[in-house]
Amino acid sequence: MKIVTLLENTSGRPVLAAARGLSLYVEAAGRKVLFDMGPDASFLGNARALGIDPAAVDTAVLSHGHSDHGGGLAAFCECNRRAKIYLRREALGAYYAVLPGQEPNYIGLPETGALAERFSFTGDREDLGDGLTLFSDVEDDKYLRAAAPKLQEKIGEGFRPDGFAHEQHLLAEENGRAALLIGCGHSGVVNILRAAKRHLGRLPDVVFGGFHLFELAPGAPEAEALLRATAEELRQGSTIYYTGHCTGDWAYGRLKEALGDRLRPMDCGASAEL
Repeated sequence: MKIVTLLENTSGRPVLAAARGLSLYVEAAGRKVLFDMGPDASFLGNARALGIDPAAVDTAVLSHGHSDHGGGLAAFCECNRRAKIYLRREALGAYYAVLPGQEPNYIGLPETGALAERFSFTGDREDLGDGLTLFSDVEDDKYLRAAAPKLQEKIGEGFRPDGFAHEQHLLAEENGRAALLIGCGHSGVVNILRAAKRHLGRLPDVVFGGFHLFELAPGAPEAEALLRATAEELRQGSTIYYTGHCTGDWAYGRLKEALGDRLRPMDCGASAEL
């Protein structure tokens, strides 16, 4: 099994473009899987620079309905005419960043009507075959996730807090090894890990994804408490964590202190083989 970061906020390689978003690639059990498509078509050029052919992808997954993960959806469908795209039906909702005194900023997916025939909507748990499983049945312990009050869904003429029913996660298993792919981890990485453990019967060997901790206030008591609880949980077992995107530098540094070499950057081109 191989996992590669096609696109992320940062890149240490001149040939790989960086953009605020995420796109991951997985090869496992003969399957070629694209997990998220970043904010635009940049991930396609990066894939080719890394020797990966986007046209050969047989399965595509959208982790949730935000444009920094699905903005490149149309570009992918243009270069790949065959892969099904697995997403939650709720991912097609109207999602906004809403801040006091500012106009609501649309952060949902671009218009997808022309792509609808490629979509396959997922339930709480979907077996895609060959050791690939999508799940969204994450129990919400609000003390183990960062609050995100600005993220809201537009319903009619009003807004309500985003409950992240549009978010899903991927487990890939091959030869007794398992990887967990997370988009932004709005539900909390610990909550998601617990759900993954429930499905696997154990912790995954490697995790790639954002932990959505970037808006924590450094030094604030609630931020310190969340990071302590997160670090304590992540220290269990021997899982290797590749993270970035929405994790944030301060949170990454604090978790690095606790996890050492088990926490690694998920920048463009980062990869793991199991």
